[in-house]
Amino acid sequence: MIQLLQQYQHIFHPVVLFNPAKEKLLLMDFTEKNKTLSEEIFSDTEKFSQYIDQQLIAANAKYGIGGYDELRTVYARSNVFDTSPQPLSFREGQEAESINEPRRLHLGIDIWGKTGTTVFAPFGGVIHSFAFNDHYGDYGATIILQHQIKAFTFFTLYGHLSLRDIQHLKEGKFVSMGEEIGHFGEVKENGNWPPHLHFQIIIDMQNCKGDYPGVCKLSEREKYLINCPDPDIILQLMKFAK
Repeated sequence: MIQLLQQYQHIFHPVVLFNPAKEKLLLMDFTEKNKTLSEEIFSDTEKFSQYIDQQLIAANAKYGIGGYDELRTVYARSNVFDTSPQPLSFREGQEAESINEPRRLHLGIDIWGKTGTTVFAPFGGVIHSFAFNDHYGDYGATIILQHQIKAFTFFTLYGHLSLRDIQHLKEGKFVSMGEEIGHFGEVKENGNWPPHLHFQIIIDMQNCKGDYPGVCKLSEREKYLINCPDPDIILQLMKFAK
């Protein structure tokens, strides 16, 4: 699957607009190694938002980016990540000691920027599902697209969008490559996070609709990363992050 997506990299439309010749990307770190991001900051959405803004301004960056396969401390801010919403098929053979393990490993790439930033479909497809995952720390407004290349089907998830982006959607609606599909949502509609996009590739939705885990337990890392490969295969942005 990864090899197939790599073959089509040259035609994917940008998910967000970025000109590497004129603009900068800031690589952001939300692990325990980042001592500038304290619990006092990330547990308060206003302070967290100010922190992101200050980092971007200091770096003269259009976006902050990163997070795939990153073990993050920031998920301690919400009890959403103390539960296990994973598909039933992923619970089989679960070790007893992992039942109470919190989820901290990030499965997508986050792009941090201004509220209202436009999000585009990287490839043609259809609306698989959408939902307003309205819990503190959750995705908020979410869209999932279904794509097909040759005989291969895969999905892309867009979390933390604006509510207006899902108000008039219908499942099965065709979406063209490069079509505007969403915008970075405000705090009140994006799960109570600083404005950003969570972008994730999913191979098998496992009967989920409008939602799919974007964070897993460290003990489940291997099986989730197999199902959710590096989103930069499509984004092709990480090489510009500093």
